[in-house]
Parts: sequence; structure tokens; C-alpha cells
Amino acid sequence: MIGATVVFALQDGISRHLAGAYNTYMVVMIRYWFFAAFVVALAARAHGGLGAAARTSQIRLQVFRGVLLVTEICVAVYSFTVLGLIESLAVFICYPLLVAALSGPVLGEQVGWRRWSAIGVGCIGVLIILQPGMGVFNPWAIIPLISAFMFALYALLTRYAARRDSAATSFFWTGIAGAVAMTAVGIWFWEPMARQDWYWMGALSLLGVTGHWLLIKCYEMAEASAVQPFAYFHLLWSAILGITIFGEVLRPAVVAGAALIVAAGLFTLWRERQQG
Repeated sequence: MIGATVVFALQDGISRHLAGAYNTYMVVMIRYWFFAAFVVALAARAHGGLGAAARTSQIRLQVFRGVLLVTEICVAVYSFTVLGLIESLAVFICYPLLVAALSGPVLGEQVGWRRWSAIGVGCIGVLIILQPGMGVFNPWAIIPLISAFMFALYALLTRYAARRDSAATSFFWTGIAGAVAMTAVGIWFWEPMARQDWYWMGALSLLGVTGHWLLIKCYEMAEASAVQPFAYFHLLWSAILGITIFGEVLRPAVVAGAALIVAAGLFTLWRERQQG
């Protein structure tokens, strides 16, 4: 899981570089072409082949999940270009709290007062980062919050889909639906890319495949609740990249707010594991 967070942080840094020079839709589209090729290759090698991976009785849900995730990635990458890595991810890491909050209305799960209290603490952390009452509120700061909400909804719909489909089927449709939807949009924004940036594009695509492979192997060997706390290392690596490569500044409000969000998120994960 820690290896996956390193890969995803590098992926975010390259995405910020490329999306700062080229259209976000085109960058995400090319990245998804590699991702789709990866899920097809993975499905072809599995028992039952492509037919077994693609077989689902809830095709609309699976397609919507795939389109939702690729839309969330576009929002997140755009956020990197207008806010930077640090502030974007400091807000985005509240998504486990949004998952907990939405698990009731979406999945019908019971959310107790302790987890609601943690969600409230996480919201305070987000407000500290956004500083809406300071008179210099940046409206672009809402973008990573929208991204976090979309990713939380994607996670909940993935849980819902898992009631009838295997993880392999959900993974397959995530790549295929996302690639088709992104191609339909991104192809209209194609623009020439410098040779050196094609190397970065290739690195971005390989990192995307590597990150998903690491997560698959991670979840094969350990329960998700046991390794999920280590996912917060993503923020640490991204902060290091933001400061050293992109010259971003780490504001005290971001540190304080992110600390509250991470603490609340860890408590929520602990409560879920206790109840499980």
C-alpha cells in the first residue's frame, strides 16, 4: 500500500506537469487508453477470459461507475493545475469521511454517533484549509471537495455493485467505460505534444498501471481495513513533490486542517473495523 501511494503521488505530479501544458481531457484520455489495455490483458489471462469479466446483470451501474471515476480524475487533475498538489490533496483526503456519511442513504448502512462526530471533526478540518471567512477565499478551493465527493460516491457504488458482480468485473468495466467516455470527449481536444512530454505521458501511463497492480496485490494479501490507514502517506509524498519540484508553500492552516481530517479518517476506519 505504501508503494502504491508513492506511485500515485508521482502520477499526480506528472499529471500536474502535463495538464499545465496541455488540455486535461487529452491527458486523461491517453492515460485511460493504457488503463483499458491493462484491464483487457488482465481479464484475458483470468479464468473464463474476457467473457467472464464483462458479464454483468447491472450494466448501467457499471458504466456509470466507470464514467463517474474518469470524470472525477479530470476534476482532480484540473485541481492540481489551479491549486497545486498540496492543497488539492489536503482537501481530497476527506473522502473516507464522505463515504461514511453517504453509506447510510446510498447503502442503508448504520452510521453511529461516534462516526458522525468524526465526520464533523473532518468537516472542521476542511473549513480550516478552505478558510471561507478570511475575506480572501479562493473559489477554486471547492474543486478538490467536488472531486472527493465524486470519489466517495464511486466507492459506495463499487460496494453496491459488489453485491452481484465480482471485483474483476467491476475493474474491467471501470477501465472500458472510462476509456470510451474519455475518448468521446478528449479526441476533440487533441493537440500536438512535444517529444519529451510523450516520455512523461508514457511514464504516467505506466505508473497508472503499476499503481493499480500494487493495489490488487495488496488487497490479495491483506484486508482493506488493515492497510487503508497507510493510504494517507499519499498526502506526505505529494507534499514533498509539491514543495521540492513545483515550489508550493505549505500553509499552517493546511497542516492543521489535514491533521484533523486524517485523525478523523483513521478513527472512522477503526470504528468500521471494530464493528466488522
